[in-house]
Amino acid sequence: MIPAATGSAPTIMIGSRLRSALSRAVGWLADRRVPTPLRPLVFHGYGWITGARPAEAELEPRAYPSLGAFFVRRLKPGLRTFPSLPKLLPSPCDGTFQALDRIRSGHALQAKGQPYDVAELLAGLGDDLELEGGRAWTIYLSPRDYHRVHVPRSAELSRVAWVAGDRFSVAPTVVASRARVFVRNERAVLRLESAEGPYFLVLVGALNVGRIRVLGVAPGESPEARRRFERGEEIARFEMGSTVVLVFPGGPSCPRETPNVVLGKPVQLGEPIGMLP
Repeated sequence: MIPAATGSAPTIMIGSRLRSALSRAVGWLADRRVPTPLRPLVFHGYGWITGARPAEAELEPRAYPSLGAFFVRRLKPGLRTFPSLPKLLPSPCDGTFQALDRIRSGHALQAKGQPYDVAELLAGLGDDLELEGGRAWTIYLSPRDYHRVHVPRSAELSRVAWVAGDRFSVAPTVVASRARVFVRNERAVLRLESAEGPYFLVLVGALNVGRIRVLGVAPGESPEARRRFERGEEIARFEMGSTVVLVFPGGPSCPRETPNVVLGKPVQLGEPIGMLP
C-alpha cells in the first residue's frame, strides 16, 4: 500500500485517528446480523431516510442478513442499460455529478475553486502518460445509491494502487470547502488498458467508507495477471457511499462530455456521459 502524505500537526493526526475509528465502528455496526422478521422494516426504513430504493434490489429485503449486505446489493437484471452506440461513454456507477473538468497544468477540480494534482491522485500509475488536456468526471455516491462500479469501456485491468490516507467526508458541501480531499483520502486507483488507450477509475474512500473491493484483487495487492473486463461488467464496489473519479489522459482518444452532464444532477449506471472520438 502506498503511504499518503502526512501532516506534522498532532491535531491532524488525532482527527485522522478519530475518523478512522468512527469508520471502523460504523462498519462493525453495519455487519451486525438483523433478525429476519425485522429486515423489511429496517431496510425500508433506511430507504425512507436516505432515498435508497429497496424495490430495485435483486433480492427481497429478508434475503439481506445485515445493513452492510444491503449497502452492496445488486440491482434487478435489466434495471440499468448501456447505450448501443460504442462511441458513447457510459457512467460507471450511480451517483451525482460533482465535478467535470479538463486537466490543465496537471490539475483538475474536485469542486469549484478546489483543484488537485491529477498525477498525485493516480499515485504514479499515470506517470508514463500525457495527462494534459485529458478529462476527469467526478461522481459522488451517496448512501441512497447503488454502490457497485462497472467498466465503461472494455479493457484489461493492468494495475491497482492502494493508497493509504485519511477519511474525510466527500459530501459535496465538504469538498467545496476543504482543499485536496481526493488526494488526501484513502483510495484505490485502477489502471485499465483499452484498445484506444489507457484510462483510470479512482475509488476514493471517505468517512464511514473503510472498505473498497476490487474483483479478483486482494486489498493492498495488484493483479497477478491482467484480467479483461467487458463494457458494463462489474469491477469494484464500495461498502458504503463515496466518490468515483473517471480519468482519461489527453490525446486524440480522449472523450468529450455530453450535454446531459450537469453539476449536481443525478446520473445512473450506463447513462451516457461522454462521446468517444
